[in-house]
Amino acid sequence: MLNSLISSIKRWRKPGNPVTLRVIPRSDHNLSRRNISRAALTVMKRLQEAGFRAYIVGGGVRDLLLGGHPKDFDVATDATPEEAKELFRGSRIVGRRFRILHARIGREVIEVTTFRGHHSEGEAHEAQQSEHGMLLRDNVYGDLESDAIRRDFTINALYYTTDGFEIHDYTGGMRDIEQRLIRIIGDPVTRYKEDPVRMLRAVRFAAKLDFTIERATAAPLGELAPLLHNIAPARLFDEVLKLLMSGYGESTFELLHEYRLWQHLFPDNAAQLEDPAALALTRKALRNTDARIRDDKRVTPAFLYAALLWPAVQAEQRQLAEKGIPPVPALAQAAQEVIGNQLAHTAIPKRFSIPMREIWDMQLRLPRRTGNRAQHLSEHPRFRAAYDFLLLREESGEIQQGLGQWWTEFQEADEEQRQTMVSKLQRDGSGRRGRGGRGGRRRRSTRAE
Repeated sequence: MLNSLISSIKRWRKPGNPVTLRVIPRSDHNLSRRNISRAALTVMKRLQEAGFRAYIVGGGVRDLLLGGHPKDFDVATDATPEEAKELFRGSRIVGRRFRILHARIGREVIEVTTFRGHHSEGEAHEAQQSEHGMLLRDNVYGDLESDAIRRDFTINALYYTTDGFEIHDYTGGMRDIEQRLIRIIGDPVTRYKEDPVRMLRAVRFAAKLDFTIERATAAPLGELAPLLHNIAPARLFDEVLKLLMSGYGESTFELLHEYRLWQHLFPDNAAQLEDPAALALTRKALRNTDARIRDDKRVTPAFLYAALLWPAVQAEQRQLAEKGIPPVPALAQAAQEVIGNQLAHTAIPKRFSIPMREIWDMQLRLPRRTGNRAQHLSEHPRFRAAYDFLLLREESGEIQQGLGQWWTEFQEADEEQRQTMVSKLQRDGSGRRGRGGRGGRRRRSTRAE
C-alpha cells in the first residue's frame, strides 16, 4: 500500500518546531469519501461553509486506510464547542475532562472535537492534573499541529480533508500503518501518566489490528500498570467491554497478560491462572465470545464476567466448605466476596451482576434432575446461559463430562423421552445431588489450551 508515498510527500516545518507535516495527495492513498458516512461529510461541509477548518480524524481514517469499514467517524475542527453548537440543531456539548460536541445528523451522531492545545499552556481552571500526572481537566484549545501531537498514537493522528482529498500526517502515522506498529506520540511514561487508559488502548489496537506495539511504547507498561487503580471503576468497566467484547477478546487477553496489565483488571482471575482448568476456562470463554460476535449473535458481559470470576469463586467456596459450610451458602458467600473484590477494580452494573450470580447458582442445581426438577430448571429464564456455562466448565476440564450431554439430550427430547430420562436417573439413584456435593468433582487438565 502507498508504494509511491515517499516520492509524493510534501514536507513542511514550522519555524522553531520539530514537527514535520506530510501531506499525502489523493493519488497516493486509498481512502475515498464514498466510504465516509454522509453525516460526517455534512458536518465537515457545514463547518467549512461557516469559515472553520474541519477534518475526519482518528480511527475512521486509520481503518479505511487498512481496508476496513468503520461505523463511527470523528470530526476535528478549530471551532469551539460553543461555536460548532450554533451550526447543528439538537446538538449538545458533553464531557468534563475535555468538552466535545455531539452533532446529530438524521439518526447519526458525529463527535466534533476542537483542536487541542498542550495542557501546560492553559489556565489553571482549564487544565488540571492529579499528583500522579493524570489529566483531570483539559479544555485547552490549540491548532491542528498541537492537536496531532496531543493524540494518543500515531495511527490515530491522521487527518483527512475534502479540500483536495488529502491526508495530513504530523506524527508518522502513515509510516507506522505500513509497518503495522502501535507507537505512542511523545514520551511514553508521560503520556501514560496523563491517562493510564492509554496502556489498555495500546493493547486493544494491537490485538484488533494485529499490529506490534513498538518497543519504547511497550517498555513501561508493566511498571506503570498499577496506575490503572487511579481510574474510576465505571470507566474501566467500559474499557473492559471494548477490550474483551469487540471480537478479538482472546488475543487481547494474551497481550494484557503478557504486558502485566491483566492482574490490575481481574486480580482474582489472574491469581488462579496457574490452574490449567482456570486458564482454559478463561480462554474458551473469550474465544466463544469472539465467535458469537463474528456470527452476529448476542453476547452479554454477565456471561463473560461469570466465566472470568468463576475460578476465584470456586477456590473461595472450597475454603468455606473445608470449614463445614454447606455448598449453597458457601457459594453465595464466595460469590459475594469475589464480586466485592472485583468492584474495587471494575464496576459491574446490577443488570449484569444479578444474572451472573444466577448462572453460578444454577451450577449447583443442574445436577439435581429427579422428579420435576429437570423440567422446572429447563424453564428457568437463566437456564440457557447456565447450560452453556456448564458446557464451558466441562470443556475446560474443571469437571467431568457427561452432565452437559444429558442436558443437551433433554432439550432435544419430547415429553415422553424426558420422563424416561428422569425415571432412569431415579432408578440409578443419581440426579439427586450435585457430584462431589461441594462444587463438583474436579479433574485437572493435563494441559492448557
